[in-house]
Amino acid sequence: MILTRAAIAAAHAAGEISIEPFEEARLSPNAYDWRLGETLRICDGQLDAARPTAFTETTIPASGTILEPGVLYLGVTYEKTGSETYAQMLNGDRTTGCLGIWVHVSAPLGHVGHAIRWTLEIRATRPVRVYPRMTFGKLIFLATAGDRTSYQRTGAKYAASEGIDISRLYTEIAGGSR
Repeated sequence: MILTRAAIAAAHAAGEISIEPFEEARLSPNAYDWRLGETLRICDGQLDAARPTAFTETTIPASGTILEPGVLYLGVTYEKTGSETYAQMLNGDRTTGCLGIWVHVSAPLGHVGHAIRWTLEIRATRPVRVYPRMTFGKLIFLATAGDRTSYQRTGAKYAASEGIDISRLYTEIAGGSR
């Protein structure tokens, strides 16, 4: 079940959902409109699942930055979100999609208990200028069924993520768990 605007607002007021910073005006009928953070990592060279990804990090200036086709950008949400009660689903939206931006290519699920600034996998179909703190997508909250286990307490590889994070698949490959 997806929470409505009123249910998100009530869960936030009750401390069951954290969104920092929270702005009630960013609530839409079934979601919260999240923003692009102020930093991008530009993935350099050939990507290799068995090695850490090389990148260049840049701050998006107030005048914006141009995203180029064929480049993988890792970004971050401006808002830090989490809940010990609800799962989250991060998506792009029509406004960015109409600009030819694939906002979040994979991994849209935020587990119960995962309080993070989301790492975004961003691709552009054409050159497009983006700005820090611009609305970039929608975050929905999902009620869960069954026993809940907090992601933060599982020791999962991304549980301690703060900001933009590269793939950690190389740790599994190096450890022999392919």
